[in-house]
Amino acid sequence: FKGGDTCEYLLSSGRFLGEKVWQPHSCMMHKYKNSEAKNCLIDKHVVFIGDSRIRQLFYSFIKLINPQVKEEGIKHGNIPFEDKSASIKVDFLWYPEVNGSMRQRLKSWTESSVAKPHIIVVGAATWSIKIHNGSNEALAQYKINITSIAPLLEKLAISSDVYWVLQDPVYEDMLSESRKMITNEKIDAYNEAAVRILNSSSRNSKAKVKVFSVSKLIAQETIMKSADGLHLPESSRDTNAMILMNVYCNKIMKPIDGSCCQPQPPLTLIQKIAFCFFTLSIFGYLIISLIHRNNYRKNKSCTDLESGEEKKPAISTPNVSTLEMLLHCFCKLGLIMTYFYLCDRANLFMKENKFYTHSSFFIPIVYILVLGVFYTENTKETKMLNREQTDEWKGWMQLVILIYHISGASTFLPVYMHIRVLVAAYLFQTGYGHFSYFWIKGDFGVYRVCQVLFRLNFLVVVLCIVMDRPYQFYYFVPLVTVWFMIIYATLAVWPQIVQKKANGNCLWHFGLLLKLICLLTCIYFLSYSQGAFEKIFSFWPLSKCFELNGNVYEWWFRWKLDRYVVFHGMLFAFIYLALQKHQMISEGKGDPLFSNRVSNVLLFISIVSFLTYSVWASSCKNKTECNELHPSVSVVQILAFILIRNIPGYVRSVYSSFFAWFGKISLELFICQYHIWLAADTKGILVLIPGYPMFNVLVSTFIFVCVAHEISQITNDLAQIVVPKDNSTLLKRLLCIAGFFSGLHFFSAMQDQSRH
Repeated sequence: FKGGDTCEYLLSSGRFLGEKVWQPHSCMMHKYKNSEAKNCLIDKHVVFIGDSRIRQLFYSFIKLINPQVKEEGIKHGNIPFEDKSASIKVDFLWYPEVNGSMRQRLKSWTESSVAKPHIIVVGAATWSIKIHNGSNEALAQYKINITSIAPLLEKLAISSDVYWVLQDPVYEDMLSESRKMITNEKIDAYNEAAVRILNSSSRNSKAKVKVFSVSKLIAQETIMKSADGLHLPESSRDTNAMILMNVYCNKIMKPIDGSCCQPQPPLTLIQKIAFCFFTLSIFGYLIISLIHRNNYRKNKSCTDLESGEEKKPAISTPNVSTLEMLLHCFCKLGLIMTYFYLCDRANLFMKENKFYTHSSFFIPIVYILVLGVFYTENTKETKMLNREQTDEWKGWMQLVILIYHISGASTFLPVYMHIRVLVAAYLFQTGYGHFSYFWIKGDFGVYRVCQVLFRLNFLVVVLCIVMDRPYQFYYFVPLVTVWFMIIYATLAVWPQIVQKKANGNCLWHFGLLLKLICLLTCIYFLSYSQGAFEKIFSFWPLSKCFELNGNVYEWWFRWKLDRYVVFHGMLFAFIYLALQKHQMISEGKGDPLFSNRVSNVLLFISIVSFLTYSVWASSCKNKTECNELHPSVSVVQILAFILIRNIPGYVRSVYSSFFAWFGKISLELFICQYHIWLAADTKGILVLIPGYPMFNVLVSTFIFVCVAHEISQITNDLAQIVVPKDNSTLLKRLLCIAGFFSGLHFFSAMQDQSRH
């Protein structure tokens, strides 16, 4: 709530999540890879000055650049390091005491015309305590020496990043006899002197020596694992090096999951236009509401003195009510989008890294399953995959996916593989639902297509504008959208084969199967021809929608991961509807789907198949290999679940209203979680109430679910206005939408040009 500099928090405060994961206070720390570290430090000169503890930090730092480095340098001497490929120089200078020699070295950089180091990391004290046997005179001299070098460090801080590393505590019981005088009491006294003296002459200046005090907190938790009681264990010093890398590199590299030390991104031109639009909508709605209220007061029903009857107020015109509804929707949406922006683009709320434990994933799963079973009701119809059942299916899957994301369970491979099946099941329902609609209704009109596309994409388009993110970033919506268009094209292309036509002549069934075989062939070809796939989606304007980080590889990977499951959904719908038409299945209340014997056999096979897939997924050792098999085998568990859920008549006749309620807003929940439940584009967790993790999750979840529900209502209301049933009006609206996207593209091009 204090706001302020997240760099300061990164350097001074935090806590451990588990044993090895360090969580800075209020912000997220990025884990830098070697390539990222090199890109950040290219053409840079880094200097570490101090004793053996600083030498440890030096080695951990250069291992971030080159993991092959071994600690073979001279113990009490200077150690150079150079990475010629990136022109990086990192030097360790042996100055175990703050004295005249250290002062002379610092002074040479302030006076000389030689280029100064870009980063200077300094720290020393334990040698002064050891050599002078912890005497008070040594402490007094240390204060004098710190005072003499402080102006030099502050002068260097004008053009370089200068860090003073405070002394870590020691584990006194493990110290050797020659180091017994190094006590934590003495270390605290030396640290206090350094903090008080440094920056004393430049308190109002921006050029300050940064005090690296977080190492003390880390050491307090881990020094017991030290080999000699003085030097930190390797994991702790690696954490310190990573913190140092985050402090310097985050503002340069701008990693999504590294919110520490990152300034708030400036508003883009499109964001400013969106802000103006939502502001005008809010004012417009308020003005119209006031006008309507005044009109209502003027036309308020009053008694006619002559007849004694009540006069009815004048009815407002439909145009005004439509405009008011439109402004009302945009007014609410504007307030919601402001909350989105404040949560995940402004540095207003805290963000934290995820940390996975089995309990953080499985306990909430058990909790929601108990709640779901508690809210059990009878279905309105007992058909297989009826509306209540599919809503329930979407609902519990979405809740499991949300828990998976907030708990960081993607690091646990068995959970990851089961979640992949849930995502595939969503796509299976896409194939099943849209195929069933087109096959039964035969409605291939523009109105139906526009309604579906609007409902799927409205929220994502708004978020792309407000949050300055590419369309492909919200990968699931592009995936569902493209598959819907593929289903539509497959069935709408000549010859249009629908159930009514096929009932007249059975040969049409073979024609439809031929269409499905052609679709499967195209899917197979594109999945193994990355070049052809990328050529299709690299053409403008498709490239504007499906590129991420300058290429369509991410889109190809996402599409390929569940490439067959929509086809499986379509084929299942075709077979099910054919069986239903020929009355080969029984869907009466309480009746099993087939005869008792067949039902029992299918139920047994389904349970075995379901468990077999779970055993295979749980035994996965390599994510890449399992992802290769996933598209072909995920349908096994999906079909097994459908049969287990629908074969017994009683089970088919009930559903969970709790899960079904969430299922109706599952798309909004999936998209909204990116910014107002999670943080940093799903990489971290939003913290509204720091210090109380459970209470924070409760509050942020309540707001998140309410917002998702409200957006669902807004989308439904706007769909009725933006996509009318009248074809001529719809054509005008489509021209307006085309103009909107043309304007968006124009402003996007202007933005890109200004950035370059």
